[in-house]
This record gives sequence, structure tokens and C-alpha cells, in this order.
Amino acid sequence: MVEDGPGTLSKVSGLIRRRGFHVRAISVGPSREPGLFRMTLTVDSGHAEVDQVRKQLERLVEVVEVEDLTGHDVHSRELVVARVAAADLSDLIERGAKVLHSSPTGTTVEFAGDGGEVGDFVEELRRHGVQDVVRSGPVVMRRSA
Repeated sequence: MVEDGPGTLSKVSGLIRRRGFHVRAISVGPSREPGLFRMTLTVDSGHAEVDQVRKQLERLVEVVEVEDLTGHDVHSRELVVARVAAADLSDLIERGAKVLHSSPTGTTVEFAGDGGEVGDFVEELRRHGVQDVVRSGPVVMRRSA
């Protein structure tokens, strides 16, 4: 959880960059508490390095709380929005894709799932003449007991 303010994302990313950690994804969005945002960082490293990232983040004034979800049972979702040339998208729709827009030049679809499902979906898009694709970072929440 981080304070909603100018420069917060820059301070967090700068701290991680200076320490040489590799961030695979960042997602930021509002939380249920006014003035606070939930920031999800996916760090490519071992558990000891993740602990170092946590300790460094806790030193920033703008960081209110850090929770390491490594090894925990979590809900994790990513979003893909893509424009494809193909007219027949039945197999994408069977996978759970939703058509957002159709035109003579292409169709825009969205798909949400865990990282593996989204990766498989992006691979499937290649067979449909993908024209453009954007993919979000993960949003993650600990599962309830």
C-alpha cells in the first residue's frame, strides 16, 4: 500500500532500479482506503532477494505497508486487449475472450486470466493475424481461508 501522490511510482521504481532488482511487472490501482493505492510488484529473483526488496520498500515514507505473497495461495489476474485481422474468432470466444469492437479492418477482443492462461491466449492470437496487443501486469490478492 502506497500513498497517492506525485512521484510515488517514480520513487519506488528508482529504489528498485538502484538496487539492481529486475521487476517483471507493476500494477497500481486504488484501494478501499482513500488516499492509498495498492501497488503490485512482480520481482524476478530468489526469496532472499525478495526479502531485500521488501526491506528497502519499507524505508520509503510513501510506502504504508508491504506484504510478500511469495509462496502464498493467491488470486492473480492479468488482462489482454488485442486487435486481430481474423473474422472467425469462435475458438478465442470459447476460451473466454470477449469481443469489444468489430470493423471491416479487424476485431478487438479482451481476455482475463492467470499469467499462464494469458500467455497461452497471446500465443493463440498469433494464429489469428494479431495486429496489436497490450497486456497488463498482474493484480494479486491473497485467497481467503
